[in-house]
Amino acid sequence: MPLLLSAPLSMALLSAGWVQSTSPEQPGAIPDRFVQQSVPLPPEVRREVTAPTGGEPGTLVDPARITRLAVPEPPGRVALLPPVVHRVAGSAEQVPIDRERFERTTAAIDRGLTWLRSVQGPNGGWMEGTAGAGTDQVRPSFAASLAITGLVIKAFAQNGIDVESDPALARAIEYLRRRAWPDGTFDPDSSGALGNYAASAMTMGLASVGSARTREWVVEMVTWLKSKQWDQAQGIGPDRDWFGGAGYGNSRRPDLSNTQFFLDALRDAGVDATDPSVQKALIFVTRCQNLPEFNSAAWAEDGSRDGGMVYTPANGGESMASGAAGEGRAGEKLPPGQPRSLRSYGSMTYAGFKSLLHAGLTEDDPRVRSALEWISRHWTFKENPGMGLEGHYYYLHAMARALRASGQRMITDSSGTEHDWRDELIDTIVGMQSADGSFRNSAERWMEANPELATAYLLLALQEAIKPTLVMEP
Repeated sequence: MPLLLSAPLSMALLSAGWVQSTSPEQPGAIPDRFVQQSVPLPPEVRREVTAPTGGEPGTLVDPARITRLAVPEPPGRVALLPPVVHRVAGSAEQVPIDRERFERTTAAIDRGLTWLRSVQGPNGGWMEGTAGAGTDQVRPSFAASLAITGLVIKAFAQNGIDVESDPALARAIEYLRRRAWPDGTFDPDSSGALGNYAASAMTMGLASVGSARTREWVVEMVTWLKSKQWDQAQGIGPDRDWFGGAGYGNSRRPDLSNTQFFLDALRDAGVDATDPSVQKALIFVTRCQNLPEFNSAAWAEDGSRDGGMVYTPANGGESMASGAAGEGRAGEKLPPGQPRSLRSYGSMTYAGFKSLLHAGLTEDDPRVRSALEWISRHWTFKENPGMGLEGHYYYLHAMARALRASGQRMITDSSGTEHDWRDELIDTIVGMQSADGSFRNSAERWMEANPELATAYLLLALQEAIKPTLVMEP
């Protein structure tokens, strides 16, 4: 019988004897049976994560801007999440939604994929020739096209399309190969501006393809991504607020948006919670949370303590929601004498919640529980809480992936009302689709007015909602 969780998240994360409800014919189906495990964090991983640095940051970092903070204790045990599912369900019976809604969802995804085919660039990519600049990046980078192409490849592959035998999609993979391996060595962005962002998205896309050739590339990309994480190798010890994070490129400060993409990429590539890079990232994610029991940053101790997440703890901390509220991204515009605080907001709270789960935490951990409580208090599909329509599509994508990772079917909001997130997500997104199959956000920030990016985000969100679910063994 399906496990329909309205409460204990721990049941979804820690129970043994799960069975995956996939059909044997489904391409990329994971094994029918596996045991969910909670394992001790290996001592050598703990030592690597908590080791101090013997040097100072290089010339890319201004040491005066880095805050020293108490180091959160690594978990004693971590939950190993079920294997990643890289394909949508083959029928409504594999997902806890009704047949009519399942068929409406698959039809919307098909329309979106058809539209994406129609706008594929002449070289095989999407958004070819479009330069994008990450937050606070000095110069735009054409590597944005690699990132979007990686996400689009993932959308096609998850729908069961053999992208290596499909001529148009084979060209998309070749486009990534030519651009990111210009001389045979992986280099997604020679300018460095969007390298981590592009590499993370490409890893997610090529991991979903699952061919022998792309698996080799994924191994190389994961190694590259780990080398760009801010840690002791860059002179950043665990007591510094940059530690464990990833940014757009290694020349800029880390943020939660890129760190959750980094963790998504590792997760899709099969890296589990015992990996040192994942546990280093957990320290960074913890420092993004408005939860002073675990985060000793002054803005968290003097703030809302609401369990939500901000954009980054680096350089003293910033929140896009604080900026949107007129308080300044760093809280610098708060009234004189008022303690500096930073506002939590929707997209980062879902990103952080998902990242905590990927790092092996369960609902028994106050960080997970507090983030879920924030989500329950701000339950909505209509906007990105704290940001309005800005980042709305990114929010829906992060929400879908986070809630599926949680194992929850029902979310109870602050008024006590239960919500079936799959039903509500599907109804919202399908209702937003244009007649031609595309999506476009009316708010231009973060490039969501570009229909290629917007369509990729929302098709991926719909696919999360109809991936096969886990059932309890009778």
